[in-house]
Amino acid sequence: MAGERRRRGGEGPRERTRERGTRREREREREQQQQQQRGPGRGRAALVVAAAAALALGLAAAAAEWKRWSAAARLVTPHPAPPALPPGSTGPLASPQRFWGTYRPHVYFGMKTRSPRALVTGLMWLRQSEGGGGLRHTCEQSDGLSRYGWLMHDGENFGVQEIRDGDLSLKTEFVKRPGGEHGGDWSWRVTARTEGAGGPAPLLSLFFYVATDGQGTLRPHLENGTRLAAVTGTTEELGDFTLTFLRPTAGSGEDPKYASYHYLEAASPGLHRLTEVVRSSLSDRFVFAPPGRPRRRFFAVDAFRGLPGEAPRGRLLLHQVTLEPPSTAEVTFESGSAAGRPGRLAGAALSAALGRHAAAFERRFEETFGLGRKGFPPAQRRFAQAALSELLGGLGYFHGRSLVQAPLQERPVPAPEAALFTAVPSRSFFPRGFLWDEGFHQLLLARWDPALSREVVAHWLDLMNAEGWIPREQILGEEARAKVPPEFLLQHSETANPPTLLLALQRLLPAAPPPFLRRLFPRLRAWYDWYNRTQAGPLPLTFRWRGRDPQPERFLNPKTLASGLDDYPRASHPSPEERHLDLRCWMALASRVLAEVAERLGEPAGPYREMERALSDNELLERLHWAPELGAFADYGNHSAAVGLRWQPAAPPAPGRPPSAPRLVREVREAPRPRFVEALGYVSLFPLLLQLLRPDSPRLPAVLAAMRSERQLWTPFGLRSLARDSPLYMRRNTQHDPPYWRGSVWVNINYLALRALSGYAGAEGPQRERAAELYRELRHNLVANLYRQYAESGFLWEHYSDSTGRGQGCHPFAGWSALVVLVMAEDY
Repeated sequence: MAGERRRRGGEGPRERTRERGTRREREREREQQQQQQRGPGRGRAALVVAAAAALALGLAAAAAEWKRWSAAARLVTPHPAPPALPPGSTGPLASPQRFWGTYRPHVYFGMKTRSPRALVTGLMWLRQSEGGGGLRHTCEQSDGLSRYGWLMHDGENFGVQEIRDGDLSLKTEFVKRPGGEHGGDWSWRVTARTEGAGGPAPLLSLFFYVATDGQGTLRPHLENGTRLAAVTGTTEELGDFTLTFLRPTAGSGEDPKYASYHYLEAASPGLHRLTEVVRSSLSDRFVFAPPGRPRRRFFAVDAFRGLPGEAPRGRLLLHQVTLEPPSTAEVTFESGSAAGRPGRLAGAALSAALGRHAAAFERRFEETFGLGRKGFPPAQRRFAQAALSELLGGLGYFHGRSLVQAPLQERPVPAPEAALFTAVPSRSFFPRGFLWDEGFHQLLLARWDPALSREVVAHWLDLMNAEGWIPREQILGEEARAKVPPEFLLQHSETANPPTLLLALQRLLPAAPPPFLRRLFPRLRAWYDWYNRTQAGPLPLTFRWRGRDPQPERFLNPKTLASGLDDYPRASHPSPEERHLDLRCWMALASRVLAEVAERLGEPAGPYREMERALSDNELLERLHWAPELGAFADYGNHSAAVGLRWQPAAPPAPGRPPSAPRLVREVREAPRPRFVEALGYVSLFPLLLQLLRPDSPRLPAVLAAMRSERQLWTPFGLRSLARDSPLYMRRNTQHDPPYWRGSVWVNINYLALRALSGYAGAEGPQRERAAELYRELRHNLVANLYRQYAESGFLWEHYSDSTGRGQGCHPFAGWSALVVLVMAEDY
């Protein structure tokens, strides 16, 4: 037994071991088989998961790329609605009276047609005592002219301008005469006089030129080899024409005047470089030698050897006449298609035409504005005529491409070619179109010439892209681009501007032809929807300007250029939680105007009226924007009141580099928190300015009190933009950024204030008499100061000092400052 047990014991375990190993091997084999069976599936699953992830990433990337591409495509795609301006409506057959005009506001005197590649004409002058560097052509504040601007200009047929350059006085006049199929004829007269005692009269050179830009031909006709007597030419838009330079006469008479003549024929690298072409061609090797008089050397055009950097693409022909004032020079343009003209529009015929047009302008001005009936003396009536005329003389026709960029794009792109007929804020500093300025311009021009104003509004709406966006600043063409610093060329598609064109449209609406409104309405709807979609705020019925300065640490208070109020104090730390009061009020106005247009056309107006009621709800307005601690309406956002600028010491110089200069940087002494912005100023007034406050509103007395408080907004010259007791009153925004909308008096907002006060004075309510009293005082203060500053300086200004009333900023600024005409007429 024992032996059996041992045998079994001895063999058993071996057997058991062998048997156990066999099972394990079988299990291992089964596991291996299962693994072999499962392995490819698990790998395939992993591959499927990886592929799905890669596909998802690829699809996400593709979707992002598609989104970027789609946004880029829509950015430069014109809006699909039919154009607001019918095709061809600005051409010589459809609109001959406005085909030619002084549509080059950036030059002291010049004319062009409303054409993409227009023939341009212009005047330069040179007081020979200043040498070649004193050449005048484009309007420059650095030229130091004591006065220039249109005294009369009807926007179509004629204009009279006065220019004071030191002791030289130039009077430029033009008259147009209809006829033919290309806009008719026109004539210029330039009269020169000098002021000074004794001695020989200073030498003056007048340069009259004609230039093409890429198409058309010019042929000079010379007398005696040096005098350019005439130019004949042809362009696509003008057909054949003749430009004649008449010999100068003495003063206003017809006696011939001794003069020296020179001419220049040159290949032009572009209209924006005409001044350089002429300046580089000047030589002082010439001698002025009148019979029996001393001989004098002077500068004249000699030879042009080209400018570096740009290939020629146009032609320039220039006629220089050098003489001693007083003198008169005339230029005539005659269209080849104008038949049966009674004679050349020059000399006595030109004088008679100028007289007729001047008389008609004065009659029309009085019929329109009634300032004589209101008792304004002749000097103030002439001031008002000059304000209107400078705005009309500042109308420009531009053609070219904007440079635009969407938020998802890495690089800017050129927009499609576009044309724009628009007024400009300032011929010297802002000779281009600005969206929010233009609405104010058209308030005045709509009163003078509704048809002209409708055309301008349509031009602006035709700039709209597929998204409903209109770039706020229009820099079209090389001449416009040459006047703009590079950092301001780019327009960002998320950036808005106040829709002030709707103010003008509201004025135009009662007499606007239904077909005009029908063409505008799809674009108005798209524009309105764009604001609601892109400028929405953090809460329902709130709005927020996009595009504030992206580097807040550089600024005492980051600017909000989109609002038009630039450096007006907003929340110190930009964030999506901001609620901007002025934009909310603009959207209430937009809803009102859209509803009025829809009702005129028989379109559904309910949604617009509903939005108007919601945005005009005074109780909701108070909940969202009344700041009890300020006692005024205000913005809301992430804000700190304890901010300031401090000097940051210069950093130690790096090896081989110069030391950096000290600079002002922002210092935040208290962390920001969500709160109302303690800035009482123009933004606080917007519920009143756009007349959202009910006449019986319990907040209206506080708003009127702030307006009349000399500690806050009241001055003897108009309402200041920011209360004198506000923390940022007249504070610099950076080392190189002086205060702008932080205390100065601005005419456009004062106009809105007077318009609103007039409305509240005429409405039943407890503040009726108070509003009427403020209206009378404010109107007197504003008109008196603007007239006084014009009489002393010769200009309307961009804004005015709240402490002295003196004009500030750029000049001439007959943009919205020309609204003083409507204030004088009490036409709101």
